[in-house]
Order: sequence, then C-alpha cells, then structure tokens
Amino acid sequence: MPQINPLTALLKSHAFIVLDGALATELEARGCNLADNLWSAKVLMENPQLIRDVHLDYFRAGAQVAITASYQATPAGFAARGLTESQSRSLIAHSVALAQEAREIYHAENTSVGSLLVAGSVGPYGAYLADGAEYRGDYVRSAEEFQAFHRPRIEALLNAGADLLACETLPSFAEIEALADLLLDYPQAQAWFSFTLRDESHLSDGTPLAQVVETLANYSQIVALGINCIALEKTTAALKHLHSLTALPLVVYPNSGETYDATTKEWHAHGDSCASLVGYLPQWLEAGARLIGGCCRTSPKDIAALSEKRPVEKAIAG
Repeated sequence: MPQINPLTALLKSHAFIVLDGALATELEARGCNLADNLWSAKVLMENPQLIRDVHLDYFRAGAQVAITASYQATPAGFAARGLTESQSRSLIAHSVALAQEAREIYHAENTSVGSLLVAGSVGPYGAYLADGAEYRGDYVRSAEEFQAFHRPRIEALLNAGADLLACETLPSFAEIEALADLLLDYPQAQAWFSFTLRDESHLSDGTPLAQVVETLANYSQIVALGINCIALEKTTAALKHLHSLTALPLVVYPNSGETYDATTKEWHAHGDSCASLVGYLPQWLEAGARLIGGCCRTSPKDIAALSEKRPVEKAIAG
C-alpha cells in the first residue's frame, strides 16, 4: 500500500516548510558539556527533558519539523558506555517521544497551529567515528556493514512513530546507496537525504552530485534531497545545481558559517559567519528550496526570523 508523503500537505499550503535549528548549541546554552563522542546523544542518557525543552523552543519559534536527538545515537556508540542494544534502541525511541511530547505541549498552547512533524535523525557512520569524517566521507565500509550499523536506529525511530526520517549530513556515496537500499526493507518509511559537500557539485567524498541524484531517483521513498551542515556562503550554488538535477523538493539547513574542530569538539567563527539564514532565504527559494532551517550554531531566533517570512497560507500551484 503506497504511503502518504507527510510533506505533501505542508508543501501545498506553504511557500516553504520551516525546519528547526541546532540542538547541540541550545543544549550547551543550558549547561550541557557536549565535548563527547556521543555529542547531543549524551543528553538522551543524562538529562532528556532538556531535549524536549529545546524542541519546544523551536516549535514556539515557528518550526514545523523537529529533528530528533538521534544523530549520533546508535547501538555502536552507546556500547562504549556499556549499554546493550535493547537499551540503545529504547534511548533512540525516547528521542522520538521527546519531540512528540514537545509537539503535544505546543499544540495545547496554540490550538490553531497546523501540522507539525517529527523527523527521525539518521546521522552518517562518520558521525559515530567522531573525528569529523562526516565532512570528508573518507571512511570505507561494505554495504552490509553500513546497513548493520543503521538498521537498529532506523527500526527504533520508525517503531516509535517518527513521521519521516532525516538521513542527514551524508558525505559518502557508498553509504548513501546502502541507506537507500536499506529503506526498501521498511516500505512504510519515507525520508529526506541531505549531504555534506566538497564543492557545489560534489559530495564530500568527491562523487558528482549528478551521479548521486541519478541513483536516488530510483527510490520512491526518498521524498526530498538537499544539503545541511555546510557554510552559508556555499549553499546557493549547490542548491541551484541540485535544482537542475531533480524535481524533488530541496532541503537546506546550513550551519552558521563557523568551522568545526573535531579534536577539541569546538566551533570557531571566521569570515562571513555573521551572515543570517533569513538573509539567504530569497536565494534559496529561487533555487528550489522548500524545507529550510538551520544546523550547527543556529538558534530559535534564526528559525523565528525564517518563520516570520513564511506566509501563513500560501498555496503552491501544481
């Protein structure tokens, strides 16, 4: 039985869908130390209600999609903390429940708000390595190894009721292919795939985006494509290139323009990092972006500024 695309109704009634922003940045602002291989997944173990509070802040700022705190939440990662696979799956499922709880609270506060979605974050194998590999894509595993790594998290997210999957920050073509094939085992699943890039037309591992898009066109469960966690100034050219390759809605949620030091687990500002998400909005819309938010080092203020530019009800022809 064909699945209903959870994005369809929102895309018909809004010029663009507002995604949330950085989770880790807001957790750090609440006193969490995330200089850890588990990153924000550490808080799932230690203080999960803070995650719910951040999700709620983003809904209140106008986000229509909450991305769960499961980017680095995997049985492989949690095993280093002595957790069993069953315990790990429970924590991953809890990441969905926290976002759902925030959604329920916000719906109670604002009964006129429309549909709000929970996207289950599926970060790359490179994030588990915790050495910045998600910006390089230079790791090599077999398709079977990638699928064994991702399967427990995907199952936990779907079983917990995530509306769709956010397969994000993907730098490796081999991993992207393995993930797309894995989705076939879960016909109820729908996902967006978003990439990190070497330049406007290549994945971080050097694969041409044209090759990536051509391959993914064979998978109907992938309902949007795009880019995330890249610098603001690199976004528009990449979106224009993607727009020339696919008719799918495009996703964009860049970081603030700062650069990440994988050794210290810290971000460093330089250059044009003071630019804003909303300042790029006209360019992104012109380049085909329909799901728009922020990644690392962005905040509810950034998301509120995007939301203020979104007409409440703007029907899109076709």
